[in-house]
Amino acid sequence: MALFSKLFAKLRGGNLSAADWDELRTTLIEADLGAALSDELIAIAKSHKSDDIESAIKIALEAALTKNSRDLAKLDTGTTTILVVGVNGTGKTTSVAKLMSALKQEGKVVVVAAADTFRAAAIEQLQTWGERIGVPVIAGKFQGDPASVVFDAAAQAKELSADYLIVDTAGRLHTKSNLMDELSKIRRVLEKAGSVDEVLLVVDATTGQNGIIQARSFTESVGVTGLILTKLDGTAKGGVALAIERESGLPIKFIGTGESAFDFEKFNSDSYISGLIGS
Repeated sequence: MALFSKLFAKLRGGNLSAADWDELRTTLIEADLGAALSDELIAIAKSHKSDDIESAIKIALEAALTKNSRDLAKLDTGTTTILVVGVNGTGKTTSVAKLMSALKQEGKVVVVAAADTFRAAAIEQLQTWGERIGVPVIAGKFQGDPASVVFDAAAQAKELSADYLIVDTAGRLHTKSNLMDELSKIRRVLEKAGSVDEVLLVVDATTGQNGIIQARSFTESVGVTGLILTKLDGTAKGGVALAIERESGLPIKFIGTGESAFDFEKFNSDSYISGLIGS
């Protein structure tokens, strides 16, 4: 990723012209840092000597990331319920499958609710993963009532004394209030059965600033507690993680970088920042 390597190289090269600064600002904005954060970083670069710039930028980047915990919620007793939400095409159902695989590998008892009943492919995908790794996937009829699926899954999780119940939901357009209302209904069903302990929003890293809008909208509707950032594959667009955390205050808890079960890991802020500055 090494987003700031170009900035550091230019600063080491001597005095920068106005055109150079404009070019650097454009590079930062195109990396999805957003205009406000890009301007702050350029101001820091202008106000520091070249031998101090790397440490100053690193401090600023660390300040942009949230200090909230990145640990996945876990109740001391009973089943921890995780609601996974997001817009179509972000990799939401794949992220659910990866999360259930990761928890299964940790020895946890997991139940999954395939509540994206509007996409037959989503149901089939989770059922295939469930059979492969030995996790029960509770599903209903195609275009059936998602709340009914969630109710049955909660009952199954209780019967199995599951450590985790993970609920996949339909990929909703955040501009459609009726669909967001349905998400709220699913949450109410889960709360009657116990509690909702984590709401993970899946955001596609390549969507840029639109991810901030999604985070704001979903948080207002269902109380997002953390993020899964997908398609963070080391490209120059990786600055979106900073922008989303700075604007939303929500911690990125997991990142996805590919399609296999192993292309999924906990987000490490130190490694991420080191990658951005090229150290």
